[in-house]
Amino acid sequence: KLRHPLFHKRRKTLLHLLLATTPFSTTTTTTSALNIAILTGTTRTAGPPRPILGPRISNHISTSLTNRGHEITTLGPLVLQQLPLLNKPHFAYAPSQVPSQLADLHTILTQADAYVVITPEYNHAPSPALLNLLNHFGSSVFGYKPSAIVSYSAGQWGGVRAAHSLRPILSELGCLPVSAMIHIPNAAQTFDEDGKVLNEKEERRWNGYMERCWNQLEWWGEACQKQKLVRDPYVGSPVLKKDPKERNAPSSS
Repeated sequence: KLRHPLFHKRRKTLLHLLLATTPFSTTTTTTSALNIAILTGTTRTAGPPRPILGPRISNHISTSLTNRGHEITTLGPLVLQQLPLLNKPHFAYAPSQVPSQLADLHTILTQADAYVVITPEYNHAPSPALLNLLNHFGSSVFGYKPSAIVSYSAGQWGGVRAAHSLRPILSELGCLPVSAMIHIPNAAQTFDEDGKVLNEKEERRWNGYMERCWNQLEWWGEACQKQKLVRDPYVGSPVLKKDPKERNAPSSS
């Protein structure tokens, strides 16, 4: 198992399984636990402005999925802070020359069965830090796995425009996003710092709202796991070896 101080691992325990039968989750756990990587779209650890919303959202999402029996790895603000602006993606390095940080991230992302991508909204677009992380890797890492999009904002729109902008990006990477998305408006008034719903009367409604997205993610995650045992997806659709022109349409010139 990969160990790294910047990567927060939440493991399935008996307590987590018991919690899956409490009001926090409206269904039982799935028949197949998934290894899910949560990609948080923020580098912020201090204000202003305050409060810092990203950790509240990622904590809630992590707890929700852990309670459903999954193993969660969260790539949080410190990971995004220390990742340099894209100069050279992982696949452009010779195997012996890959920087250690990129190598660790590559291992985590490759081993994941599914992804939950969380983003705030910056000028109607996804987080630049999140895009920087995604652009360091190609479809050979993300391909043939499902993803779910979660967006949030301090105001009333819940980051919906950023969420829709993520759909073509994740599709191009091969981790097709499920149709149900999660949008969280007024995040500071919805979750506390630990990711718990502030209004207990609303907790069941939030669980039900997220349930549709998680069910879709689990269905596709399990389906992809099983199908890969039957057929290697890269046999008929190999990754790029040398040049993007390998996928060009035939040309008479």
